[in-house]
Amino acid sequence: MQKSDLFQFVCESAKQAALLSTAADTLEWDERTGMPHSAGDYRAEQVSYLRGLAHQKLTDGRYRESLQELLEQISDETASIPFAITISKLHRDLQRNTKLTTQLVEQMAASTVRGQQQWDAARKSNRFCDFKRILNEIIQLKRESAELLRQGTEKNCYEALLDEYEPNATIEQIDQLFSALRPPLVDLIQRIQSASKRPDPTLFRRNLSLEKQKQLSVHVAEAIGFDFKRGRLDETSHPFCTTLGPNDCRILTRYDQNNLGTGLFGTIHEAGHGMYEQGLPEESFGLPLGSYASLGIHESQSRMWENQVGRSAAFWRWITPKLQDLFPKQYANVGEQEFYFAANEVEPSLIRVEADEATYNLHIIIRYDLEKQLINGDLEVDDLPDAWNLRYEQDLGVKVQQDRDGVLQDVHWSAGLFGYFPTYTIGNLIAAQLFSKAEESIDHIDKQFSRGNFQELLNWNRIAIHRHGQSMNSDEIVREATGNELSTDFLVNYLRAKLEALYQL
Repeated sequence: MQKSDLFQFVCESAKQAALLSTAADTLEWDERTGMPHSAGDYRAEQVSYLRGLAHQKLTDGRYRESLQELLEQISDETASIPFAITISKLHRDLQRNTKLTTQLVEQMAASTVRGQQQWDAARKSNRFCDFKRILNEIIQLKRESAELLRQGTEKNCYEALLDEYEPNATIEQIDQLFSALRPPLVDLIQRIQSASKRPDPTLFRRNLSLEKQKQLSVHVAEAIGFDFKRGRLDETSHPFCTTLGPNDCRILTRYDQNNLGTGLFGTIHEAGHGMYEQGLPEESFGLPLGSYASLGIHESQSRMWENQVGRSAAFWRWITPKLQDLFPKQYANVGEQEFYFAANEVEPSLIRVEADEATYNLHIIIRYDLEKQLINGDLEVDDLPDAWNLRYEQDLGVKVQQDRDGVLQDVHWSAGLFGYFPTYTIGNLIAAQLFSKAEESIDHIDKQFSRGNFQELLNWNRIAIHRHGQSMNSDEIVREATGNELSTDFLVNYLRAKLEALYQL
């Protein structure tokens, strides 16, 4: 076959696998939003079957041979052109996929569908014991996968799983980042705890109509740039974003009648993910150039919009009148500065997704440490709640009273997402570094936010991040966008500048 014919075949195969995968994603979206409870077992079979077909498509002999032939035609001179990028990235995926059997892929898919259902039920009933069996099953499957994936590499089991979300990252690199970040965060948190100036702790914890909170979420998501002609917003038990096609991005949040921040910040966070997906090259959907670079980059987009934008003084200058209109009884006499301070309250707490910026990464470090132990066999599932509770008391000074606020609060492990958690902190670091550069590049960015104009920041991210797809790795994207290697300094300096001023330290 001619080179062009081989390339077309490979790309069509990848796109056909994407059709199968997004069909499975659609079924999983339905499972998380409205599937009847009794439909779970058959849904697991459906998703398992589709994931297996996608895996077969991407490990087929002709596909492998075609990719190998095309790979041999790439030289140093052509390595940066779209053809070469596409082939090299697809070949990297092929190397991972061929190490896994279709049977193992199907088993994992079925177990994680059931796992998410059983996690949800256990969380609602506040009974970790109801989740233990399926979690053990998922961990065993992830260990088996990791042992296969690490073959022929220098990676250990955890790194083999991490590689799916943050390609080529190592435990040593993450440990170095976390070790550099933790001391200044702990110091800042301790100084804030002794500060005399405090925000109103009840401001976000007033009884608010859920229907009006939903109106607010749609208004904010649309204002910052989420395209509702190409996506939608729904409710679920744990917020997430999933893309079901080039013009079909689903974001999901949850609401609490007595906590404004739950729905608002959850929506902004997931809209950040969604805008990244909507900004990827549409014509390359299903191929590397139309896919996100890494989960760290993905999280940088959600965390930037949630924190650098959503917790800024300018954002609250814009949104305060809207809150006063929607909730006049609760907020008629509350000013923008009061909202801004409350949005940046620093208080060690139990729930990661509702944690403030200063303590958030401590939540991630705990999960990172525990999931490494689970995968390595140094921690048994039976002992997980006690280990979790101890770390929360030691690291954050808070006591876990019930499983739903502790080990059952996150969906990730039930979905088999071991190695995912570190990308949240990587995303926080990248977000601060990117936003620092965006502030230099965009004139009067605060004034624009205060008028409800977020388009220039979105455009900046489109150029700096979204358009690249996987044409560069995450380190290259950060370096090109900011002129610096990834550093903890930007996040630490950003938090110190904002919080020291607010708390008058």
